[in-house]
Amino acid sequence: MKALIAALTGSVRDLLPIVLVIAFFQAVVLRQALPNIIEILGGLLMVVIGLTLFIRGLEIGLFPVGENMANAFARKGSVIWLLLFAFCLGFGTTVAEPALIAVAAEAASVAAEGGVIENNEDALAQYANGLRMTVALSVGIAILVGVLRILRGWPIQYLIVGGYIMVIIVTMFAPKEIIGIAYDSGGVTTSTITVPLVTALGVGLASSIKGRNPMIDGFGLIAFASLTPMIFVMIYGIVF
Repeated sequence: MKALIAALTGSVRDLLPIVLVIAFFQAVVLRQALPNIIEILGGLLMVVIGLTLFIRGLEIGLFPVGENMANAFARKGSVIWLLLFAFCLGFGTTVAEPALIAVAAEAASVAAEGGVIENNEDALAQYANGLRMTVALSVGIAILVGVLRILRGWPIQYLIVGGYIMVIIVTMFAPKEIIGIAYDSGGVTTSTITVPLVTALGVGLASSIKGRNPMIDGFGLIAFASLTPMIFVMIYGIVF
């Protein structure tokens, strides 16, 4: 119960700056009363409760699951199974990512309005699903490479710099209609579902391998998950 109250207090503290900013500009700059104040307060209450339960759920469920599975694979000593698990984890969490689903659907609608694809349900669904699968594939490969980096002890900066050089190169050849979507895809993949499990996997794996430092080697998987979708989505735009 104490942990839940602490999480609730933390959620209120985290949301307070946003509330103060909105209230300041509404009262001082716009000089208008907030419309539907009762509904807004009710919505804020729901946000606080939802954020609290979400954070508590991560602490109780997702973080321990990721770390325990990483420890189990490290003890098992099978690199192939570990890499396969890393790919499947990245692919599966990204497919289920709500932010990606929303962005893919919006991208399909805009593409139809712009005449890039036909404006019918099948074309919209095919475009959105193709985009989601492309991003999910890229994140799966990113997590695989990130886990391999932890196993081999590769410096992360070389992989990140090389990846962004590739982003710049691919951008030169990608259709201009897909570039913005590709860049946004890198951000929406690292959201509510992907981040907790992938972070727990990296930290748990680095903690289980002798000679690896969780602070140095355990983090960085999210950087790969943000980087590779940009490359893959632009290549998707070039090909299709």
